[in-house]
Amino acid sequence: MSAKPKEHGLSSPLQDGLENPSSFAAWTTLLVPDALERHSIGRENQILSADIKPSGRFPVVDQGQAFIAGYCDEADRVIQDELPLVVFGDHTRCVKYVDFPFILGADGTKVLKPKPTLFDPRFFYFALRSLDIPNRGYNRHFTVLKEKSLPRPPLPEQQKIAAVLGVVQRAMEQQERLLALTAELKKTLLHQLFTQGLRHEPQKATDIGPVPESWEVVKLETVTDAFDYGTSVKCDYDKPGLPVLRIPNVIGGSIDLSDIKRGQPKRNEIGGLQLRRGDLLFVRTNGVLANAGRCALYREEIPGCYFASYLIRVRVNTKRLDPAFLNEYARTERGVSYLSGKAIRTADGKFNINAGTLRSVMLPLPSIEEQREIVSQLDCVERKLSLHRRKHTTLTALFRTLLHQLMTAQIRVGEHVFCGKTENVSATLVNQNT
Repeated sequence: MSAKPKEHGLSSPLQDGLENPSSFAAWTTLLVPDALERHSIGRENQILSADIKPSGRFPVVDQGQAFIAGYCDEADRVIQDELPLVVFGDHTRCVKYVDFPFILGADGTKVLKPKPTLFDPRFFYFALRSLDIPNRGYNRHFTVLKEKSLPRPPLPEQQKIAAVLGVVQRAMEQQERLLALTAELKKTLLHQLFTQGLRHEPQKATDIGPVPESWEVVKLETVTDAFDYGTSVKCDYDKPGLPVLRIPNVIGGSIDLSDIKRGQPKRNEIGGLQLRRGDLLFVRTNGVLANAGRCALYREEIPGCYFASYLIRVRVNTKRLDPAFLNEYARTERGVSYLSGKAIRTADGKFNINAGTLRSVMLPLPSIEEQREIVSQLDCVERKLSLHRRKHTTLTALFRTLLHQLMTAQIRVGEHVFCGKTENVSATLVNQNT
């Protein structure tokens, strides 16, 4: 028997300009199973992971993080008569709103359809996303979901809430698309610049592949001043001492400052192992093969900083080699494949490179002027990437805050508040926060 809806009992702090708070209708709550309508979707609509193709006529939606898992051409499996639907990942806890014809992935997918008299479908989707479902690993989570209750405002307010959240979500998705496109542009540009250069020269064949005729190909050790291992001093978050960069800080060509530990280097390390602007840090050991040799350029993000023993510092001869040029080359497919190919697997399953490996890296070497021009072009793309990352981060934080506040009635939306212009209001929120 369905549980009787109960009063929500949520507080309702109101936005500036609202004069008649009593005009808001009260909310109720409903258990998830009581919100669901029966549907006819079954095994005949599902496809095994092994049968999902990279291209095809119909998109496949499964429980994975990617919204579209792949494609399939089997028209008799397509779901299209009961849209929109919500797909819940039993193992992953992913929630997806699907309003287009699709084929369902077979593993761990639950298809949910809310009762139309009780819930706006898109509000229902956002309400599910707001629920706190603890991560139980690769165990089932639908049993936990069924024990949860959903807020149930009046249907017109549900539609307004869904409209606000939808605008922010679309803005997030736009930034995700721009990030992917810009990252692909950077990858293409890296390949082009490190094989063709900027001067439209004829190419010559070398041990590392084609390069412009005027370029040299040299061992890294011939254009560097030092290769150093870092300090082995114990570091922690609450220790007094100096900042020490570690493997988690060496990300994607630059230093990540979100996880900094401190320690006190030994007396014989003071000064000698202190980083200075232009130093390059290479990951010495990692559990993922492609990450052994990962590189980042230190731009003095934290002055007086040291580096840990699982990193190797390379200090270049700046008269012959721009450190930013080496940083970019180390991120090309050519640079990554060389370092990962030289990594040695240890008994504990990790992959190691050493200073000798780095010394032997073969490097394309244009004039210092052309190096700087190449770096300048890549910096333009990197700045665009950074802009989209910042916008996406800001929008994600805005979405989470709005999702929580709207689903707990900390803020309310209604026609008399926003004069029926919810889309405009939510768009303004997006613009103000990006």
